[in-house]
Amino acid sequence: MDKTLIGKVALVAGGTRGAGRGTAVQLGAAGATVYVTGRTSGARRSEMDRPETIEETAALVDEAGGRGIPVRVDHLVPGEVEALVARIEREQGTLHILVNDIWGAEIEWEKTVWESTLDTGLRTLRLGVETHAITSHFALPLLIKTPGGLVVEMNDGTAEYNAANYRVSFFYDLAKASVLRMAFALGHELAPHGATAVSLSPGWLRSEAMLDAYRVTEETWLDATKIQPHFAISESPAFVGRAVVALAEDPDVSRWNGKSLSSGELAKVYGFTDLDGSRPDAWRYLVEVQDPGRPADVTGYR
Repeated sequence: MDKTLIGKVALVAGGTRGAGRGTAVQLGAAGATVYVTGRTSGARRSEMDRPETIEETAALVDEAGGRGIPVRVDHLVPGEVEALVARIEREQGTLHILVNDIWGAEIEWEKTVWESTLDTGLRTLRLGVETHAITSHFALPLLIKTPGGLVVEMNDGTAEYNAANYRVSFFYDLAKASVLRMAFALGHELAPHGATAVSLSPGWLRSEAMLDAYRVTEETWLDATKIQPHFAISESPAFVGRAVVALAEDPDVSRWNGKSLSSGELAKVYGFTDLDGSRPDAWRYLVEVQDPGRPADVTGYR
């Protein structure tokens, strides 16, 4: 990848694994300095109890050609986020890209609001919504000091898809709808300062947890299609990371301000591919193939 983002400073909030890690690494491959935050470090794990750490992500950023800086932050604690932003300003003097990918929530799938454990559901909203608001509150004053800033609210589902479909849990549905609205609202608030905000959704993501669930690796992921044939439309975390890089490189990125986007949609516009050279268009596939119950066939969709 060309080093088009040398001199750019990014904060990937929630960069421990999944889309956050994929985005941090791709920003690094483009030459950016990337602050990687999350609750799981080499010394301490979050409630998710996953093995991936912010230090590992930062090392991958370095390996890709950028500079990775791991900082353990609980984005539900305002003081920790405020200290993080103060550190970025002290060390870099600026912030060009903010990726809000904070999540790490336990989900009770296929339960109504009255069947759900209330504490678990409210925790989902805190981790999926409140963290994004807290991070934006402290980070955006630094970001708007330099015109051309980009804010990416990482999400699951496009505005069109989520408006038409129940997302299998009251609390999950509400959290993802809120993130869509955040990007819309931030678009209005950032535009006068020359900055852009978008909601960006990967498709069926081959996150570390998803690969573990199917007992495959990134190298053997196609074996999972024997269990779930529609997994053939899945994409690596690098794909959505390349979408973020494409947005960050675009001098006309403001055309997307406030909009809901997907990795597959942007791949068609900017011409980037997934690691295997394909361009999976997962959200169109879900609507036209998977949701109607048709046999798995990714012809024309990747």
